[in-house]
Amino acid sequence: MNKTEGAYAAHLEARKRLGQILWFGFECWTFKLAKDTRYTPDFVVQLADGVLELHEVKGRKRADGKYFAEDDAKVKVKVAAAVFPMFAVKVCWPDGAGGWNTEDFS
Repeated sequence: MNKTEGAYAAHLEARKRLGQILWFGFECWTFKLAKDTRYTPDFVVQLADGVLELHEVKGRKRADGKYFAEDDAKVKVKVAAAVFPMFAVKVCWPDGAGGWNTEDFS
């Protein structure tokens, strides 16, 4: 787990303590998208209502200090959302103020 993923895991753990999520796992599931193409989301998250989400954690820092998720990092996420529409699929990155931005691909 890299630093950004570790920070996101701490965020998820805090949400778990608040009762917002029931469970999360790091790189615990792998999905077959096509022949010889697999996708392993950074986190599988089960919300308090039982809904399962796939979270991909990204975050590069720009020269101005703001974080962003690169477009090329979203390609497999978009395919995974299309192939497995039963899951909410999100890309998450630091907002630079201690929180997290998310983009939903469901």
